[in-house]
Amino acid sequence: MKWSFVIQQKLKAAFLLTGIMLAIILGTLVSRQNIKGINKSFSSIYQDRLLPTTTIIYMTENLYGKRLTLERYLLSGQDMPVGDLKERLQHHNAKIDSLVTSFEGTYLVDQEAKSLVALKNRMNEYALLEKMILNFYTSGHYEEGKKLFEGAGASTFQSTIMNLNELTTIQSSVGQELIKESKSDIANVDNILLFQISMAVVIGLIILAVIQSAQIIKHPGGKGGKEHQFNLN
Repeated sequence: MKWSFVIQQKLKAAFLLTGIMLAIILGTLVSRQNIKGINKSFSSIYQDRLLPTTTIIYMTENLYGKRLTLERYLLSGQDMPVGDLKERLQHHNAKIDSLVTSFEGTYLVDQEAKSLVALKNRMNEYALLEKMILNFYTSGHYEEGKKLFEGAGASTFQSTIMNLNELTTIQSSVGQELIKESKSDIANVDNILLFQISMAVVIGLIILAVIQSAQIIKHPGGKGGKEHQFNLN
């Protein structure tokens, strides 16, 4: 009877320990996936959010650089040689093209992709207006050039800046979503670690209970104060 009881207890303990170990292994695998997700989110925040935001700042800087360079030329009475002006404008355009290409190489959500297309269209329109303004000035039509600069030129420039601001807003919104996902993954990892610690404690208690049970049956109190030894193996 006692032998049957001990065997049953051992089998129960073995099945319970096996289940707990499987749960711990499963928790470890889930934790690894969550950690990979955290690493991916932080990499994306840097590669696809932080760096592109810096790129937008540089694009804005070069757009303002073009605008101010052309404005100085128009207000200075063309003291600057037109060749130098075109060279400076081309320098800014080359930088902007390089920055746009760099931005396109990052991961873009649908809204970002649409906003980027609109931005490129506005930039192309503004570059065309710059050429038209220069053509007016080089042909002696100064008033027409100024009107174009202050009218359609200013409007297109403002639209371009608005597109850049829209991209910045989208970048911030997507970055916040990535941070939320990272926090969720971190919380999952914490919960799994707590679960694994709890299971480790349970395993320890089960082992102690099995040892204590084995000792009680191995050394039962007999008549006359004598004890009978039982081989539990």
